[in-house]
Amino acid sequence: MTQPQSQKKLTEELLAELLDAPSIDGYVSGHDFPATTLSAYLQQLLDEKGLARSRVVRMADLNETFGYQIFTGARNPSRDKVLQIAFAMALTLRETNRALTAAGVSNLNCKSRRDAIIIFCIDRGCSLQKVNEELYRFGEKTVC
Repeated sequence: MTQPQSQKKLTEELLAELLDAPSIDGYVSGHDFPATTLSAYLQQLLDEKGLARSRVVRMADLNETFGYQIFTGARNPSRDKVLQIAFAMALTLRETNRALTAAGVSNLNCKSRRDAIIIFCIDRGCSLQKVNEELYRFGEKTVC
């Protein structure tokens, strides 16, 4: 499934379009805005990637009930729980940061040693187990 055009464009490009728009009506009606809640964004990703929620919860090493509550929006997960889900869903860095933003927690930052290791692992398509091994090897707190 292809992404809507607004998701392919960089924030700076969208900002330029917004500022150049003759009216806000034209800009708003011409763009799809991404899901604003974590549960809505996760559901969108499940649909786009053809993943089953139950499998993602298992792969993320989450308690089944807690995982279900995250996906339905009944519980607000910690940053590390969102990262567990991101690795289980094999999200890109951009998708992971969007999920973190939707959860109301800080994005990954390459200036942080721990985050740099996580970013490297996301970029290489590592598993949750592999990222935890790398974090442990560098003396950093594991994701789970």
